[in-house]
Amino acid sequence: MTDYVLIHGAWHGSWCWTRVRRLLAAAAHRVFTPTLTGVGERSHLLSRDVGLDTHVADIANLMIWEELRDIVLVGHSYGGVVARHLADRMPDRISSLVYLDAFVPDNGKALFDYLPDNGRSDRELAAAHGDGWKVPPRPASFFAVNAADTAWVDRQCTMHPLSTFETPAQISGACDSIRAIGYIRASGFDGPFGRFYAQAAERRWWQAELACGHDVMLDMPNELAALLLQRT
Repeated sequence: MTDYVLIHGAWHGSWCWTRVRRLLAAAAHRVFTPTLTGVGERSHLLSRDVGLDTHVADIANLMIWEELRDIVLVGHSYGGVVARHLADRMPDRISSLVYLDAFVPDNGKALFDYLPDNGRSDRELAAAHGDGWKVPPRPASFFAVNAADTAWVDRQCTMHPLSTFETPAQISGACDSIRAIGYIRASGFDGPFGRFYAQAAERRWWQAELACGHDVMLDMPNELAALLLQRT
């Protein structure tokens, strides 16, 4: 039995992992899909005080209080930033790290540093619709979510704290000492993740591509679960 900890991306919540969670659990594994503070069913906790450190603590505390070790840690999209910090601070508890169409920030770099417009559009959305500090969700169509799930995803997504995109990563490099690290790219989404997929090859991490939109866990849950079971 393996313990999986799956970290969702911006604007999402535990709900996006339901299909993959069921598949991994059906294979007799334990699966944790925590919702980060301020989004999803925890959206009532969103405030100006919620930042990247809050989200890292969300997962770190889950691992500590559930006494999790030798886990497979998966970070999707913005969740890759959270996962990288967790792996850097708690490498002894992680046996396998998987970036799922995710940001993999270098030390001192913020998520916005990897966007073509350096976050200008998100800041404008926050200024117009989020009191300047929270970002309304992008429509599901922006992420090339499959047509059957588009309306549902639009209903489920919630505001996300802007500061988490602006905070520079504090990475020592211990995260890259994890025994097994992989990068899964969603080839059906034209996002900013190609550079991280290329870096994965340079870092000799295992690589895989799935032909779907950015929300891989919704578009191809069976294939994603099978890949996680095979490679981790």
